[in-house]
Amino acid sequence: MMDFFSIENVMVTIPMGEGGYALSWLEAVVTLTGLLCIWFASKEKIINYFFGLITVTLASAIFFQIQLYASLLLQIFFFVANIYGGYAWSRQNESHEMALKIRWLPRRKAITLALVCVVAIALLTLFIDPVFARLTRIAVDIMQGMGMTVTLPQLEPDAFPLWDSTMVVLSIAAMILMTRKYVENWLLWVAIDIISIVLFTIQGVYALALEYILLTAIAVMGSMAWMASAKLNGSEPLN
Repeated sequence: MMDFFSIENVMVTIPMGEGGYALSWLEAVVTLTGLLCIWFASKEKIINYFFGLITVTLASAIFFQIQLYASLLLQIFFFVANIYGGYAWSRQNESHEMALKIRWLPRRKAITLALVCVVAIALLTLFIDPVFARLTRIAVDIMQGMGMTVTLPQLEPDAFPLWDSTMVVLSIAAMILMTRKYVENWLLWVAIDIISIVLFTIQGVYALALEYILLTAIAVMGSMAWMASAKLNGSEPLN
């Protein structure tokens, strides 16, 4: 059973790049549940949060094994956000209808969010290495406190600090907006996915780049579907 959680447990070797790409069972399941999560979210189905919880839990196992402890901590945020999102989406009003409706973010909130994201990206870009080093130290201390045998990895400087910071900040913002059913969450996911495709291609991680092409397509469809729903609900952008 525990072999499933090992990235060394190879399901298939994909003929891609030098020597091929060894796809583990764990990575395959994370990819599948991640795609299902985004697909059901685009259809406004609350089951997306069930697949979201599976995805972030298994992704945490991957990040633990490849010693990306800061990314592991980010999954903790996503785990909590998925629980909250499931609760928020399940609430009903007095007419037994969903209390939350798909809508656009009000102009003032949209401007505030944009300013917060710009400032957060700028600060994280400047301090991304010490911030993630600190987060990694916290993650290692927590796991050591739980009795796990882990050591502090040797961290290299971030290869793309601006774009890496942008993806982290926008991912948090998009997840929060999704839990509140704001259309803008899909626009952010499209931007995040496009950045991811470029970075993964540059870094030679072609399997992940292909996955994010699929995620981009789903995010675009989600954007269109949610825009149509918002219009039916009487919501217009930047009102």
